Amino acid sequence: MMASASFSSPLCTWLVAACMSVTCAKENWTGTHTFHSSPLGDRLNRWARRRRAFLSKYNSGSSAVAATCSQFLSKGEVMAVAVQPEKEVATKKKPVMKQRRVVVTGMGVVTPLGHDPDVFYNNLLEGVSGISQIEAFDCSQFPTRIAGEIKSFSTDGWVAPKLSKRMDKFMLYMLTAGKKALADGGITEDIMDELDKAKCGVLIGSAMGGMKVFNDAIEALRISYKKMNPFCVPFATTNMGSAMLAMDLGWMGPNYSISTACATSNFCILNAANHIIRGEACRLGGFVACRALSQRNDDPTKASRPWDMNRDGFVMGEGAGVLLLEELEHAKKRGANIYAEFLGGSFTCDAYHMTEPHPDGIGVSLCIEKALAQAGVSKEDVNYINAHATSTPAGDLKEYEALMRCFGQNPELRVNSTKSMIGHLLGAAGAVEAIAAIQAIRTGWIHPNTNLEKPDEGMETKVLVGPKKERLEVKVALSNSFGFGGHNSSILFAPYK
Repeated sequence: MMASASFSSPLCTWLVAACMSVTCAKENWTGTHTFHSSPLGDRLNRWARRRRAFLSKYNSGSSAVAATCSQFLSKGEVMAVAVQPEKEVATKKKPVMKQRRVVVTGMGVVTPLGHDPDVFYNNLLEGVSGISQIEAFDCSQFPTRIAGEIKSFSTDGWVAPKLSKRMDKFMLYMLTAGKKALADGGITEDIMDELDKAKCGVLIGSAMGGMKVFNDAIEALRISYKKMNPFCVPFATTNMGSAMLAMDLGWMGPNYSISTACATSNFCILNAANHIIRGEACRLGGFVACRALSQRNDDPTKASRPWDMNRDGFVMGEGAGVLLLEELEHAKKRGANIYAEFLGGSFTCDAYHMTEPHPDGIGVSLCIEKALAQAGVSKEDVNYINAHATSTPAGDLKEYEALMRCFGQNPELRVNSTKSMIGHLLGAAGAVEAIAAIQAIRTGWIHPNTNLEKPDEGMETKVLVGPKKERLEVKVALSNSFGFGGHNSSILFAPYK
């Protein structure tokens, strides 16, 4: 016997059970069929009359059920019956659960252009470069002597003096930027006491962790193990940044480190948002990068040149960026100032080469397409892109081609690269650039592309921001970050409405 129905009802059960041992008098049994006279036949005839009355009444509703004999069998044998709906019957679905919305309520930065989000962004709008000669150590014998170096930095009021002396700079930058983001988000001591700390998490990413602490330990070991910093191992590992901030805050929610080279920050943002959407956390995603070197020395402020034909490589920078991510209703309940809404994002892998992008740019295109689909955003809605654009010949061009494939038909599109002024902050790049994108949403101004004097041949320069800041009412902002190993990431922000 085969029964087919899109819903379950007593009628279906009766039809199947009653016809299991029925002898049909005619080959084409209909709803008006009369069974042979017998005790069973009389009962079935009464059942058939009730059934016809039921169907007559049921047909006035949304659907009807018809029963037909699928086989003609001799007396005493079993008959197979198919029970099918005459019309499509709607299946009752579970109510759709409204997805939690994620918003940005706090920002903290430590960059070569300032340690306050507004100071940082105002410098970007004015085209100020943070790239200069390295002063932190003697690099006179190095072929590269410039970087986006942080010249002045203080942890006073943010990190305990004892820890400040022992920690690597990557942790100091992260802790300072993280606490500034909390202060900027209005997380006072009173609010902190009211938080469900089991649902407050910290995600920290670093490209390489505490390289200076690790190097100092190796040098000390050459003399004696007794000379080594006893905290050299924990202060060098990438996970310790998130751990230290969580210890300081007493936050017991999701806490781990991500390291996907220069795409690290965006991976952290996406994972932090997903924890909130799933109800596993209500707040923080943090991002950090380590200190690094640059590529060229002649006229440092002109060294980083995304999309310019005369570029010869990227300039390394140092710093940190932290976003305070919060579930919308939670933010509204505590009266938080909402800077922007996080719409979603995605990540992919080129699976091609350790340092070179895929020649067809398919990994980048796929990442952007997936980000748009995940966020439910159309290509036409995206009118501002803060590109990865590191000032490398292959990388800049492949990203540009991918952007044109996705958004080339959008006449409102504007594209810039924050790296033209602060260099490449490795693991922190995505977070700092996300803050730049959010500031563009807040202020209605997008910063220039500095040093873009002779764009690559074939580029539609009309989509690239010029040497001066521009007015733009940002509808949706896309921020890209790509890392060695083929890690691609794209995230989307929009004005909160």
